[in-house]
Amino acid sequence: MAGPGQHERYRGDHPIVVDGLTNRFGDFTVHEYLSLTVNRGEIIGVVGGSGTGKSVLMRSIIGLQYPQEGQIEVFGRSITDADPDEEIGVRNRWGVLFQGGALFSTLTVAENVQVPLKQFYPDIEPSTLDAIARYKVVMSGLPEDAACKYPSELSGGMKKRAGLARALALDPELLFLDEPTAGLDPIGAAAFDRLTRELKETLGLTVFLITHDLDTLYEICDRVAVLADRQVIGVGTIPELLETEHPWIQEYFNGPRGRAAQASQNRSKARAAKTIDKPSPAGA
Repeated sequence: MAGPGQHERYRGDHPIVVDGLTNRFGDFTVHEYLSLTVNRGEIIGVVGGSGTGKSVLMRSIIGLQYPQEGQIEVFGRSITDADPDEEIGVRNRWGVLFQGGALFSTLTVAENVQVPLKQFYPDIEPSTLDAIARYKVVMSGLPEDAACKYPSELSGGMKKRAGLARALALDPELLFLDEPTAGLDPIGAAAFDRLTRELKETLGLTVFLITHDLDTLYEICDRVAVLADRQVIGVGTIPELLETEHPWIQEYFNGPRGRAAQASQNRSKARAAKTIDKPSPAGA
């Protein structure tokens, strides 16, 4: 039996392909013929107003929401047509951080991390489970002693990192993050952004990131997909999106908060350029 991280990694260009997705709840249509292609190795930010179905889209991709129409492929395999046994072979290749962390309150952080490990690899020795859990806790930016704590003993930011540790338990290729910086102070949010980017680069992850945080979009996202009018109305880099005329996109990125985020990004780039151009001390 293959252990965690021993599955063959996806070599195609598009680990997620959504084609013609339609989701309805009663008479309310959330998505109508929505399509989106995610590139391997990118961080794609997903934005949209309230009710545009950002989380519904994520839940559809990971098989928790069955659409009325359309096709979804993950790692080249159909999610919408697969039976549960076939889906298991794909689901252990992604990790999900749900909004708020969604931790089991009666389990310690380490035990939360072990949940997916026990599900997919039931024969792992307890000592190995403990070692993996502690490693993932540290990888998520928490101190090692946090592994023994319960969710009620953690701050909001620590709960999100604990949820991230669980999402990383199976060495995923895909990482889904639902509003990971919501409720965090600016310093904590910036630290989570840096961690996300570092994990993407060191682990070769593809990251599907739902957020309202404009700083996050400017700081770490390679592309941004905008949901409105029941579809993806635009996808690309922020400069590319700013060239479109859709009123929601213009209001979102050119509003006061959007301009502030862009100014902050420009200042960061200027500081980075000065650091690079600064001459080395003589004899260094």
